[in-house]
Amino acid sequence: MPIRLPVTGAYRFRECLTADDKLIEMAKIRITQVKSRIGKPENQKRTLDALGIRKLNHSVEHEATPQILGMVNKIKHLVRVENI
Repeated sequence: MPIRLPVTGAYRFRECLTADDKLIEMAKIRITQVKSRIGKPENQKRTLDALGIRKLNHSVEHEATPQILGMVNKIKHLVRVENI
């Protein structure tokens, strides 16, 4: 029996297109580590690494996608987030 995908998922990409078929630019955020990773659980350390944050007071810029916002939510007590 074939797997049926929900209809709404197939059209999500189309919603991101403009009339000229160009992708709409997403909002950007700046993430800065303000607390130490020492003594924190391994999954939080890996989340910092996945975001590209290397050391204290290091900042990175990412697009505000749901995946990035979920990662930031996981380590919100260690970082400061600013809209650009």
